[in-house]
Amino acid sequence: MVGFAQRQMLEFDGSPTMVELLVPLFAELYEQTGFTRKDIGFWCSGSSDYLAGRSFSFVSAVDAIGALPPVNESHVEMDAAWALYEAWVKIQTGEIDTALVYGFGKSSAGVLRRTLALQLDPYTMTPLWPDSVSLAGLQARLGIEAELWDETAMASVAQRSLTDAETNPHAVRRGGSSVEELLARPMYADPLRKHDCAPVTDGASAIVLAADDRARDAAERPAWITGLAHNVDPLQLGARDLTASKSATRAAESAVIDDVEVAELHAPFSHQELILRHALGLASDVRINPSGGALTSNPMFTAGLNRIGEAADRIRNGEVTRALGHATSGPLLQQNLVCVMDGATK
Repeated sequence: MVGFAQRQMLEFDGSPTMVELLVPLFAELYEQTGFTRKDIGFWCSGSSDYLAGRSFSFVSAVDAIGALPPVNESHVEMDAAWALYEAWVKIQTGEIDTALVYGFGKSSAGVLRRTLALQLDPYTMTPLWPDSVSLAGLQARLGIEAELWDETAMASVAQRSLTDAETNPHAVRRGGSSVEELLARPMYADPLRKHDCAPVTDGASAIVLAADDRARDAAERPAWITGLAHNVDPLQLGARDLTASKSATRAAESAVIDDVEVAELHAPFSHQELILRHALGLASDVRINPSGGALTSNPMFTAGLNRIGEAADRIRNGEVTRALGHATSGPLLQQNLVCVMDGATK
C-alpha cells in the first residue's frame, strides 16, 4: 500500500455527488504517489445500490476516473475492503502491478438501522424488520449473561476510542469521558448506550496498491501485505454463536497474525471489539484502534477499508513495523476480512 485518502462526515454538506467527493480523493492519491491516471492498471470500487437508492449507482461514480481512455474496472457490492481483496488477487496473478481501490456511501439519505435489515435472511428475518442496533443489543446481552464481558468493559472500549479520536481529524465523534460518566448515560437499546454504537456517517476513501519496484518508486516506506484473507459465518443468526466470531478466527489463521503492534478493528459496536480481540487472538500489548475506530466514524462501505488504510499509514509513517487491518460486513460480524502488513523492505 503506497497511498491512502479519506473523507468522513456526519452528513453531506450540500449533498455533493459521489463524483464530486471522489475526484479530490484521487487527486490526493496522485500527489502522494506521483502516479497519474495512466499509471493505474486496475480500478475496483465498493458501494451499495440499496444504500444509494438507485440501480447501478457505482457506474456514475466511475465518472470520477475519467471517460477516456477506457480503464480496467470492477465493483463489489460490499465494503471496499473486499474490493481491495479483489485488486490484491489481480496483482498476485501478475496481470497488473498497480491498482486504485475506492469506496463510498451516503448513509444519511435514509434510516440506516432499518435499511440494514435488508441484509438479513429474506425469508425468516427481514420480514420482521429487526433493526441493526436492536440486534446488536441482543448480541451484547448474550455476552453479558454469559459473563464474557460487562457494561464496564464496553464503556472502557468507548472511552478509549473517543479519547484516541481527538487526534484524528476525520473522526465525526470524539472527546474523552470517564468510564463512570459513560455508564451514567441513558440506555439507547439496552444494554447499549449511544456511545456503544457507531455514528451514522457518510464518506468515501481510496487506497493505491503497487507491486515490487512500482511500490518503491511511489513510497519511501510502503506497507507490504504479508497476509490477506476473509471468511464467512452462516447468515442465519440462530445457526452461529453470536458471542464469538469463528470466521474472524479462520481469516486470522489464514493471514498468519503474529507480532502485530497495532490492530485497526472494524467494530461498529463496543462489545464487538471485545469479540474480535478474542477471535483474532491479539496480545494484551497490541494497540487497538489508535484512530478511534468505527465508534467514532463508520461510513458504510468504506469503514473497513479505512481500518486497513489507517493501519497502513502507521507503517508508512514509521510508527510501527507490523500492523493489522480488519473489516467486517453483514449482520453481527458475519463476514470478516483480515489484512496483515509489514514495513520491512522486501
